[in-house]
Amino acid sequence: MGEKIPLERIDDNRWRIPRRYSEAMNVSGIVYADNELIEMILNDNALQQVANVATLPGIVGHSLGMPDIHWGYGFPVGGVAATDAESGVVSPGGIGFDINCGVRLLATDLLRDQIKGSVDRLADELYRNLPSGVGGDGMRLLNEAEMRKVMTHGARWAIEEGYGVAADLEVTEENGCLHGARPEAVSRQAILRGMKQLGSLGSGNHFCEVQVVDHIYDEKAATALGLAQKGQIVVTIHCGSRGFGHQIAEDYIKLAESKQQKYGFHLVDRQLACLPLQSEEGQAYLGAMACGANFAWANRQLLMHGVRQAFASVFGRKARTKDMPLVYDVCHNIAKMEEYEIDGEMKRVCVHRKGATRAFPAGHPAVPEKYRAVGQPVLIPGDMGRYSFMLVGAPGSMEQSFGSCCHGAGRRLSRTAAKKAVGSKQLIEMLEKKGVTVRVHSKNLLAEEAPQAYKDAQQVVNVVHNAGLASLVVRLKPIIVVKG
Repeated sequence: MGEKIPLERIDDNRWRIPRRYSEAMNVSGIVYADNELIEMILNDNALQQVANVATLPGIVGHSLGMPDIHWGYGFPVGGVAATDAESGVVSPGGIGFDINCGVRLLATDLLRDQIKGSVDRLADELYRNLPSGVGGDGMRLLNEAEMRKVMTHGARWAIEEGYGVAADLEVTEENGCLHGARPEAVSRQAILRGMKQLGSLGSGNHFCEVQVVDHIYDEKAATALGLAQKGQIVVTIHCGSRGFGHQIAEDYIKLAESKQQKYGFHLVDRQLACLPLQSEEGQAYLGAMACGANFAWANRQLLMHGVRQAFASVFGRKARTKDMPLVYDVCHNIAKMEEYEIDGEMKRVCVHRKGATRAFPAGHPAVPEKYRAVGQPVLIPGDMGRYSFMLVGAPGSMEQSFGSCCHGAGRRLSRTAAKKAVGSKQLIEMLEKKGVTVRVHSKNLLAEEAPQAYKDAQQVVNVVHNAGLASLVVRLKPIIVVKG
């Protein structure tokens, strides 16, 4: 590897990295992009990582890159890979440091005109209710027994503690709890970090946004999701497992690196360090990862409670779930054991989704019954100045991408380059001119998340829509942005 990557065009939305590029590749790479996006991707080196992932022991199908792909740790962000459940591996870097970073969207019964005079008050109340910032404490400090329950029960623990209702679980991926959690596989350091941080947004690209339904692409699906009214107010929460998940990832990446010789792995990139799925260490990682995922679902559950309370306070009414129902919650940094048809036979595989969203189609048994006729909701946040999207999974995802699609707009500028391009004060003024009210914990970090740091989310979702991985339902425009 090292020479220019040969790209073969498959169709308008797909490009192939052939196996001939490197003898080490076990499968070919496939990248989803249009002409303009592929040029951006070529400048980023992420294609090299798609080729690197194709060398993993036991990888099946193809190493995939979604249109929001950019350089990451080992795997590209926007990378998807499936490994054989028996002979394959799990790579902690292929899930990422923020285990179960994800997005949830709440609908409201309010229209834009009804909140016009209350935007500043609502922004202040949301900022007060949702703890944020680097390393910041959360809404609920836990003791060790509570932390253990969070690790094993996920969002259900939060609901039993009064943060939401049982109906929320029905519209959360995996019902808000990944089975197989093993608290004993989690380090003391990770547990101590997690005990302080439940119910917090964190910083970086994590946010809470109040948005308005700006355009409807599919009336039937929008009606099924309860998003059928133009001008309707919704709320999106994007965050993950905070320092807890980060510590689990750090611990197991170190462990995996130390075991490469034991298992006879000679990887092209040490950041791909992996563990056989059937090994003691591989099983321990999956158990610890499930703890991280469950913490993230409980975290988003608490934050949603804070959002519901803020709306109730500002609009002078009870915080009733039926006025602000959860539409769906997806995770996008996770490994899942799933079954797919590969080369004509059904195979159980470990699907690594790193900066990628599950996108199961209509009729799939894992899709909540109320959405089964239209498909699994797929939430794709864009940048804070333009728009975000709701899609539903399409049949092509099962045939092409292990039930996966993109997860956001995808960075086109590094954080350092973004800060050089625009100052925070200038950015806030620019957003206010666009009608976006901002509340931010650290103004210094805000410029890292400037709209120009990201690809155009419309372009990204058009690719997955046209490729048949997911179908567009509604476009959402930001009104309020709360960040760490």
